[in-house]
Amino acid sequence: MEHGNPGGFPEFNAEVRRIWNANAEWWDDKIGDGNEFQCELIEPATERLLNVSPGETILDVGCGAGRFARRMAELGAYVVAFDFSERFIKRAKQRTPPNVKNIEYHVVDATDEQQILALEMNRFDAAVATMALMDMSSIEPLMSALSKSLKPGGRFVFSVIHPCFQTPETCKFAEQFETDGKITLWSGVKVAKYLTPTVWKSQGIVGQPELQYYFHRPLSMLLRAGFDVGFVVDGLEEPAFKEGANERGGLRWRDLPEIPPVLVMRMRLLEEKGE
Repeated sequence: MEHGNPGGFPEFNAEVRRIWNANAEWWDDKIGDGNEFQCELIEPATERLLNVSPGETILDVGCGAGRFARRMAELGAYVVAFDFSERFIKRAKQRTPPNVKNIEYHVVDATDEQQILALEMNRFDAAVATMALMDMSSIEPLMSALSKSLKPGGRFVFSVIHPCFQTPETCKFAEQFETDGKITLWSGVKVAKYLTPTVWKSQGIVGQPELQYYFHRPLSMLLRAGFDVGFVVDGLEEPAFKEGANERGGLRWRDLPEIPPVLVMRMRLLEEKGE
């Protein structure tokens, strides 16, 4: 479904919350301890760009069951983590050992600027959103809130499915051809539509109870939400699975070492807002 409002898809927000509450326990049971995307691609790149220092206070946006919040706490940060799914926050609290005192969890809607600001302005050294922005019906309220919640110079690291290579108009292909008697296998991605903001339903994990909404935004729209409130980009990684994974060809992301399935980016708030 295409959408005429460049500011987002706010009319979907209540349904998005209902779906994530419906999927929360199943999702956490399935990948709460990490999967190949988290362990090999997303989290290593996020840690490098976030570069946590002990004693920092970090805001975890859309924390789910708290996996990355707990990792940042292990690195010595004080973490304020939130999600709008009450069931995810319940799981996050259950998964956090009682002796861990440097994480606090809240039920907060990332599309509501005032709810985020209630966690305190100019408090945070950094913020992180792990594979969450493409699940949010609107991102402008979040970016506006972060420009006020972060200290001047604060950084925001986010990961998303790569908007250039994963859209509802994208398909993977695998081809076989022969040259001088040698069989060659070739796999790749075809993209038919990219610039138009789009919302569609799909499954993040095969078998999940309900399909979830994805909100596609081209890079220009994704970044403009930050540029408009004083952020600049100063770090970017496009992690992909290692070379050699596609020796037999195929349609899994492991078969496409030249195509990054995720994008991890660092934005930094200008020292003087409005500079």
